[in-house]
Amino acid sequence: MKRIAVVASVYKLLSDAQHITDRFLYGYPRRGAWHRPDMQVVSMYVDQRPEGDLSGTRATDFDCTLYPSIAEALRCGGDKLAVDAVLLIAEQGDYPRNEKGQILYPRYEFFKQCVEVFEKDGRAVPVYNDGHLSWSFEKAKWMMEASKRLRFPLLAGSSLPLTWRLPDVELPAGCKIEDALMVGEGESDTMDSRALEVMQCMIERRRGGETGVRSVQLIEGDAVWKAGEQGRWSKDLLRSALSRSDTPLGWSEKDSRTQDLADNGQLPVLAKNPAAYFIEYRDGLKATLLMLTGALKDFNFAARVRGVGPRSCQFLPTPVPNLVYSAYLASKIQEMFETGRAPYPAERMLLVSGMLESCLTSRLRGHARLLTPHLDVRYQAPRESQHARA
Repeated sequence: MKRIAVVASVYKLLSDAQHITDRFLYGYPRRGAWHRPDMQVVSMYVDQRPEGDLSGTRATDFDCTLYPSIAEALRCGGDKLAVDAVLLIAEQGDYPRNEKGQILYPRYEFFKQCVEVFEKDGRAVPVYNDGHLSWSFEKAKWMMEASKRLRFPLLAGSSLPLTWRLPDVELPAGCKIEDALMVGEGESDTMDSRALEVMQCMIERRRGGETGVRSVQLIEGDAVWKAGEQGRWSKDLLRSALSRSDTPLGWSEKDSRTQDLADNGQLPVLAKNPAAYFIEYRDGLKATLLMLTGALKDFNFAARVRGVGPRSCQFLPTPVPNLVYSAYLASKIQEMFETGRAPYPAERMLLVSGMLESCLTSRLRGHARLLTPHLDVRYQAPRESQHARA
């Protein structure tokens, strides 16, 4: 039976640590049946324990020990690495922000302490890192390089690329994407990273694989709508993406009337502080993320694919408290822990980490277009998408 250590920022109701770790404690639905992994959470390190903390209860209920340091958790109180895998989940908690507005979650710091144990003890084990790798591209790059240097599998990212797609769209491997647009909502540095991740999981399937990003720019406010009028982002793709949304706000929320958000003039009224993230890839593809908080409550993608035409879908955010789509993430984590191979490349999240940091730098520098030669991240997507289908 595989032994798992949990390294978390907080462990409370609806935190990522609760959603993911509970799958390994209680089980989760898989292929129409209840599945309990043949694995045991044996140790935990939890950085912050605010009101509502669940780590003590879970530790008692499942004969798991809480340790005061990451090294002790990985060694289970002994002098050698004593686990077979690590769940590293630092997505919530009370942490400061920097001048770019990024929350300084200690993913890198937690990861580095794990790596120090691996190096000292002469053995490394698979690590799942929740969300993007780090608020700093340089730190994220160090994390990737450490996993390659010590030859341990690394999986990173959120549940969103793995959830159901409505409709079930999979862009053909090796397709020619002519234009792409993502629509998201929520707080910067949390939900925009999710939206960039989802966009990336779609467009990484294009011909030639991923070759990195040449430049980025983030604009806000009325400049977003002006950019649309000037053709910098596609209104047709916006219509296609919004047609998949189940949560248009405004009129629909008030009295359930149907509406075409893309054309009825309500977007500027509802999305009071819109943001457009322009991503120019090294192979020439241009993609746009529109964060339209206040206009909808889901994530929708559209792309124009040569020989196929426009394709669009919603990434279904299943409701709380269960958030069943996190079960698909748990199944991918379990797969890596069992096989020693990540089911999709962590380089996706390395690139997302760099894109987000560079976009927020663009905002800090007066919304300037920034060249990004450092985002020379290359990888091939898996032949088949990994999202939920059953």
